[in-house]
Amino acid sequence: MALLVGKRDGRNFGYGRQLSYAGPQALKDLFGCGHYGTVKAHSDRWQAFVRWCRSENGPGFNDARQIDRQTLLDYAGHLRQQVEQGELAIATAQNRLSSVNRTMAALRGDQYVKVPSPSKALGMRRTSVRTTAPQGQDREHVMRIVEALREQHPRAAAIAQLARATGMRLREVILADIPRLHREAERYGKINIQEGTKGGRSGATAPRWIRVDDYICEALRYLEQASPDGSHNLLTPNESYLNFQREIVRPARGLLHTNDLKGFHELRAAYACERYEQITNHLAPINGGRCSRLDPHLDREARSQISYELGHGRIDVVSAYIGGKA
Repeated sequence: MALLVGKRDGRNFGYGRQLSYAGPQALKDLFGCGHYGTVKAHSDRWQAFVRWCRSENGPGFNDARQIDRQTLLDYAGHLRQQVEQGELAIATAQNRLSSVNRTMAALRGDQYVKVPSPSKALGMRRTSVRTTAPQGQDREHVMRIVEALREQHPRAAAIAQLARATGMRLREVILADIPRLHREAERYGKINIQEGTKGGRSGATAPRWIRVDDYICEALRYLEQASPDGSHNLLTPNESYLNFQREIVRPARGLLHTNDLKGFHELRAAYACERYEQITNHLAPINGGRCSRLDPHLDREARSQISYELGHGRIDVVSAYIGGKA
């Protein structure tokens, strides 16, 4: 630690001019060699904090020396609002706040600027079991929303349609390699979700194949139509992911809300409930199904398959989408 003391003089405590660069560098110094996954996870969540700092609602800081405890509490308020609007899971919000705490400690070399209890600051209790049925389970309802989106936000319509058909995350749909998905669908009758995945789970090391059906084929066709000229995903060649979020996703969320859909993430849960029913021939627990009691082995099998298709490493996470064991 003594080696870093002199380094902490100057902008971003000596870690460079950009807040986005400084955080990951400080984390690398803190963790040393190895711990790649941990550093990457904290760094990704730190970037979300940096984006908020630079946004209209943020403080506009680009120097970690300006960040105090009130800044972090303001950020907690922003995260709480996102959770309430259904745009973020409670667990994700808590993880983001915890990572900001860890990164600030790495930058400063002390514990003076942090949120002592992320859960208390967010005013919410982390839960891993869904207690209300997800919206968007009715495909006709979702297609009405898709049609409404197509008029104003065709690219957002493509996200909603594919998210409901495949259970893909928002980021995964936006960054999906469309030509590759089409090739795989035609050649193998299934697609491999790779771009935009969480925690570095991509490439041959973490395949995530989903069997193609008519709904997915239709969604892929529209995704191709909505993709801008000269692009292989939903971003234009000179468009950043952040700008797409601000200019396309954010306005589209208003339309989702007016059509009784809390957010794109609900479509992922709706997909999970549908897959549970397809695999077990029982309703998902959140919809009143009792498969876990009648056939625990089949229930576990379904949860394992859904966990794989959603890109999660742990089977217990599925309870957040389909409900707990009855």
